[in-house]
This record gives sequence, C-alpha cells and structure tokens, in this order.
Amino acid sequence: MGSDGLLRCPWGVSPVDYRTYHDREWGRPTGEEALVFERLCLEGFQSGLSWLTILHKREAFRRAFAGFHPEVLARFRESDVARLLRDPGIVRHRGKIQAALDNARLTMRLHEAGESLAAICWSFEPSVHPVPECREDVPAVTACSRGLAADLRRRGFRFVGPTTAYALMQALGLVNDHLRECFARPEVDRERAEFQRPC
Repeated sequence: MGSDGLLRCPWGVSPVDYRTYHDREWGRPTGEEALVFERLCLEGFQSGLSWLTILHKREAFRRAFAGFHPEVLARFRESDVARLLRDPGIVRHRGKIQAALDNARLTMRLHEAGESLAAICWSFEPSVHPVPECREDVPAVTACSRGLAADLRRRGFRFVGPTTAYALMQALGLVNDHLRECFARPEVDRERAEFQRPC
C-alpha cells in the first residue's frame, strides 16, 4: 500500500518515477505508432539495466531520438550516431543506438508495405488473460512473446528477444499484469475493453 492508501503492484509503490509509470502508463493500451516504436526502443535500451535508469533518462532519449518518430530516425546517419554516443543523457551503447536507427528504417519499410509495427505487436495479444495474484505469477516470457520476438527478428528487428518482447507486451497493454488487488487493474481492464486494436 502506498502513502496515498492505494494498493499497487509491489514494484510500483516507490520510487516516485516507478509509481507514476505504474499508475499512468504501464499496461494501458496504445496503438499509436510512435509510442509503440518508442517503447520497443526503450525496452531494448533497458536490456541489462534497471527500468528506473531508463525512466530517469526518458526525456533525454526523446530529445535525442526526435521523439521516436521512425520517419525522422530513419534518416539519421553516422554523424548522428557519433552525436548520440557523446550524449550523457542517454544510454551510450553503440549497438543499441544503431539498432534503434535500423529498427526505424524497418518500421518505415513496414509502412511502405501497408503494415504497422503496432498492428504486428497487437496480433500477438494472447487469447487467455490470467489474473496474477502475486509477483511470482507474472511471467518473464510466454509463448506469445516468443512468437512476437521471432516475427520481429524475421523482419530484421534487433534487441527484441522473448523477454524484451514480453516487457513490450506489458507496456503496450497486450496483457494486464497488474495484480488482482492493484487499484489500477480494473482501470486497465476497462481501457482494454474499449480499445480499438490496430489492424
């Protein structure tokens, strides 16, 4: 229980950045392409780090990566990579930076083919949605996340293993992993029920 008297998932009680993300974003469905792409990139940058590190750096990431609009990032060149590697506000990992830019180009290729990254992700929404009672009930990998990761890798996307893919599914609202007693769970369920899936 937080200081405001609300029951939350244990990880979302504190610090304040976790609480804000837990309460306002995590699990709430989105199909907006730039947001989907941003979350794909940030989940990739988080690999090997804490999510709190990414939350602290998110605004700097947005500035450095042009708001994660793939049509802009697809035009970044080696000079931009060099600039990003000098930016202390972000995670300066050449492989992850290059993957974000390459993934932006692949996303634009999807658009040219009449597809979207959002629709691909949402096509892996599971048909069964267990309600977790405790944190041990929340998986790190599922059959659907393995399928999403395999599909994205087949298309050339990088830094999208099954664990990253499941974290992406949680962030985008494909699953509602708020615990049964968490105050946000019924809110997220309502939002998911009203959400228009991208296709």
